[in-house]
Amino acid sequence: MEAAKAAIAGGISVLEIVVSTPGVFEVLQQLVKEHPTMALGVGTVLRIEDAKSAINAGAKFLMSPATVKDIMEMDYVQSGEILYIPGTMTPTEILSACDEGAKIVKIYPVSALGGFQYISALKKAFPHISMVASQGITIDSIGEYILRGASAVVLSDAIFDKDAIAQHDLDKIQKLAHSAALLGNKSVNRIY
Repeated sequence: MEAAKAAIAGGISVLEIVVSTPGVFEVLQQLVKEHPTMALGVGTVLRIEDAKSAINAGAKFLMSPATVKDIMEMDYVQSGEILYIPGTMTPTEILSACDEGAKIVKIYPVSALGGFQYISALKKAFPHISMVASQGITIDSIGEYILRGASAVVLSDAIFDKDAIAQHDLDKIQKLAHSAALLGNKSVNRIY
């Protein structure tokens, strides 16, 4: 909860809480109460039960490292009430997820696949598909990912630095979040 609040104070406007976070649904519920207009969601969702719990706690989006058919077929997702971002790795997976109704896909694990160069290659084949780059992205590479076609990037390890978490260094988390938000806004708006 405290780390999430530090990231929000730093300027993060979209926050994914990983389902393995202790008390994830209670944390989400509290953050939704405190920040009702913010895009708050749950990530690494692999089970329909967790998807339902996340929605009941107020999640506006769900993200998975793979495409989970049961989640994709949920009424909330099919109606567009809840955004589901399925994880994909290959062109076939991307196309299949979109054919099943995905409005945006997560490219995972992007850094192991070639990073922003992989995003660039995928966007040549799929310029019409919105992609979230996820895994191993650093704050200083945000601009390159956006420039190469990513609609968004996941910065969990970059903002929620393991040492900062271990040392309860909320100032460091807030500063990392602030840097990420500034660079992200500049990248999206092409202001350099």
